[in-house]
Amino acid sequence: MQRFKKIYFLYIHRSIYKMKRDIFDNKILCGECGEEMVRDDFIKNGFVFRSLVCPSCGERLVHPLDEERYKKFNDLKKKQFSVKMRIVGNSYAISIPKEIVSFLKEQEKSFNDFVNLAFEDINKLAVYFFGGENEKSK
Repeated sequence: MQRFKKIYFLYIHRSIYKMKRDIFDNKILCGECGEEMVRDDFIKNGFVFRSLVCPSCGERLVHPLDEERYKKFNDLKKKQFSVKMRIVGNSYAISIPKEIVSFLKEQEKSFNDFVNLAFEDINKLAVYFFGGENEKSK
């Protein structure tokens, strides 16, 4: 009986997972005037926000997952991390907090362990995870 419950749970779980669809893939009517809303994505601080806009009254709906991702970014941006420099062979190394790497991995499907470094100012070293300023200028 226990084995049956486990298999049934897995079946239900997989069925629900397969049935998940994005609400923005459906026709959505404006709550104010009843017109069909149209897709109108926009970019804010490098983040792409999926949104729907009513052509009549201008009412805008922003995808909740995009808003959540942007809020996570702003929360991380406000934090200040203190990390120690270590000597590894003939180089120095710093550790990047797991919170930051986890957030970046969620954003990019093709995340790898290589980063670009740029010395930007006398006391500022920039780390670019996905390309960066130096790669753009090539």
